[in-house]
Amino acid sequence: MKGERKLKHVVQCAKCPWKKSTNPFDIPDGYDEMLHKNLSCTIAKEENEFNPNLIRAMACHKSSIKEPYFCIGWLSNQLGQGNNIPLRIHMRNYTNLSQLRVVGEQHSNFQDTLPRKDLLQG
Repeated sequence: MKGERKLKHVVQCAKCPWKKSTNPFDIPDGYDEMLHKNLSCTIAKEENEFNPNLIRAMACHKSSIKEPYFCIGWLSNQLGQGNNIPLRIHMRNYTNLSQLRVVGEQHSNFQDTLPRKDLLQG
């Protein structure tokens, strides 16, 4: 099929912020709360105008600027309950999407991936 693609990774990493068990401050390589908050622009919003050509994605914290790849927790959320229609259209040519796996209980929304106030005080 023309335009076939494959996800570089299909299994969620151990310190993914979409996992309920992850303390964001334990995310490796220098967690930055403000950068995390700024990722809210990658979340589909009902009030946004539908634009299949505009996809903002959350990259995995393990990926690099030279070789970015999707955060599996984000991808799972946005393809599921996040209802990101432009992303769904974009992903139709990914041949290994059926292998996508999250590990453990997941946050249902982006806001819940941010640090909890009780973690900041402890």
